[in-house]
Amino acid sequence: MRQGEPADQPVFPKWINQIRPLVGGALLLAPVYAIMLVWYGGSPKTTDIGYAPKQPVPYSHALHAGELGIDCRYCHSTVEIAARSAIPPTQTCMNCHKSIRATSTKLLPVRESYATGMPVPWVRVHDLPDFVYFNHSAHVTRGIGCVSCHGRVDKMDVITQVQPLSMGWCLDCHRRPEKNLRPVEYVTKMDWVPQEDQLTLGRRLKSSYNIKPSTDCSTCHR
Repeated sequence: MRQGEPADQPVFPKWINQIRPLVGGALLLAPVYAIMLVWYGGSPKTTDIGYAPKQPVPYSHALHAGELGIDCRYCHSTVEIAARSAIPPTQTCMNCHKSIRATSTKLLPVRESYATGMPVPWVRVHDLPDFVYFNHSAHVTRGIGCVSCHGRVDKMDVITQVQPLSMGWCLDCHRRPEKNLRPVEYVTKMDWVPQEDQLTLGRRLKSSYNIKPSTDCSTCHR
């Protein structure tokens, strides 16, 4: 340094030294954060597995679909022709309950709904986000059984979500549908079991039904 010239100034301000330990700590914690994020994203708390909300009427699928053997399509009548599986109108309930347990206090909300024309405020269990498009008819008319997504509802007193309904879960089936395919006449049969190897049957049905599931983003996000 020549006489009279100013001393060299530091390139960075001194307070930068205080940030260095924080940056190092962040780098050390980043992998832990990533692991926790992946774990939490797939946990039942996030995917709603086990979600079983209390309904305004204590309707038992174990009784109706299981013990009485009522077909899913009797109540969810649009499942083969529409994108959404309709929540049954009160009239469907009253077809039986005009004469069966007609004075039960548990069925009071149903009778009030029938008298006033206002729907029973059922709580939807399998509730997909608004940005997801799912067509029930496209699945059940191609051999995807109700049990594949909803589980053994014929054994549930209270309907409970048993699958994550996540994008990865859906894509797994779209990429390998053979493991879930069955003859279309058995889509609502909860206790159906294949009489041959499932993958062999699935490959044959995939060809027979001309099933070519898309994994393009626009298939579900429209």
